[in-house]
Amino acid sequence: MSIDELDGRLLVTMRANPRIGLTELARLLGVARGTVQARVEKLTARGVIADFGPTVTPEGAGYPILAFVSLQIAQGRLDEAVRALEPLPEILEVYGTSGQADLLCRVVARSTPDLQEIIARILASPAVQRTDTTIALSVQVPYRIEPLLRAAAEA
Repeated sequence: MSIDELDGRLLVTMRANPRIGLTELARLLGVARGTVQARVEKLTARGVIADFGPTVTPEGAGYPILAFVSLQIAQGRLDEAVRALEPLPEILEVYGTSGQADLLCRVVARSTPDLQEIIARILASPAVQRTDTTIALSVQVPYRIEPLLRAAAEA
């Protein structure tokens, strides 16, 4: 399911003003409060809105190093590898991928020696055959969803 123009405006406004109330949101959008509430509930039920919590930056929490770690997994041991990764709190996300690697992990660390230790813990699993690590030096385009929301609302 796609979003319409009002959904797009609603989501962009909510992202720009994360602490906004429904009444103020309705005023800014020029629609009734009930309409806004119904739209928010619908978007939440459909999984478009994932949460209402604060966005926490790893840097602000003391993890300034960001790395992407590709893993090659032993044949037939994907589930075992994923189970071995789950207890590591520094692994923020894990994606199954095509190509050379089987998994791509977004990893944060307190320092480069800390990153080296995290990679060693990843490699401790017999299911992981090899890793390849790329450290992010800077963010050139930060995470963004607003352009996609605007484009989807116009489609």
